[in-house]
Amino acid sequence: MKPLHLFLFTLVTAPLVAAEPIPDAAKINGFAIGVQAWTFNKFTVFEAIEKTKETGAKVIELFPGQKLSPEQKDVKFDHNAPKEIWEKVAAKAKEAGVTPVAYGVVGLSKKEEESRKVFEFAKFMGIRVINTESVDAIDTIEKLVKEYDIKVGFHDHPKRPNDPSYRMWDPNYILEVVKDRDARIGSCADTGHWVRSNLKPVDCLRILKGRIVSSHLKDLHAPLPSGHDVIYGTGVSDVPAILAEFKAQGFSGPISVEYEYNWDKNVEDAKQCIEYVSKLVLK
Repeated sequence: MKPLHLFLFTLVTAPLVAAEPIPDAAKINGFAIGVQAWTFNKFTVFEAIEKTKETGAKVIELFPGQKLSPEQKDVKFDHNAPKEIWEKVAAKAKEAGVTPVAYGVVGLSKKEEESRKVFEFAKFMGIRVINTESVDAIDTIEKLVKEYDIKVGFHDHPKRPNDPSYRMWDPNYILEVVKDRDARIGSCADTGHWVRSNLKPVDCLRILKGRIVSSHLKDLHAPLPSGHDVIYGTGVSDVPAILAEFKAQGFSGPISVEYEYNWDKNVEDAKQCIEYVSKLVLK
């Protein structure tokens, strides 16, 4: 029998629930690639789930604040919504055969009770990764990551020439933030925003090797701040090299197609991105 002090230590340090890995059946060509619901932000979350199914993807990244359904457009879906709203979205996703695996980009607070709401929501929905830019809350984040066994990825937006204090675009900064923290805290690698910041995604991935916990995979038409999304393989981002690097690093995902262009009718574009990954042959 364990001594009482060891038994109590086990209770305190064990996660509330072990996060299940994304099943192979939900992967495409070995990658846990799905769609970020923001791709369909002009529609409701119910419609985003259906549109994700149309693309052939089996996983989805949800974001906070999306309208619930065509019948309930006055209801917003996020971690602050009543539990019955969570249940409706979970049921809709199950019906469609689309599994929620990530959530973000969402703010996380230094106040534990506020951030705990996000982790409780993620636990309920089966979310594996929460994506954020709330570096200032990292102490609280690390505590909750250990408790819930849910990963947190720090997301990058593009460089801001008029705001030098914004450093999330720089993979070296992200590495500095996470390197001495729990291994479940890392980068949400947005490859398109790196390209907009005049960085090569593969170089950034190599800098962050071992600390990538999720990705927003984009191919852009030009390496410019104004670069817009195009179908994988037709732009300048070198998607094959990115996916080859993911494979070489043993990155298990999730990866989200976040297609921020052709907003009103981009299902076909997102579908072609998924199909591109499904047919890509990597050594």
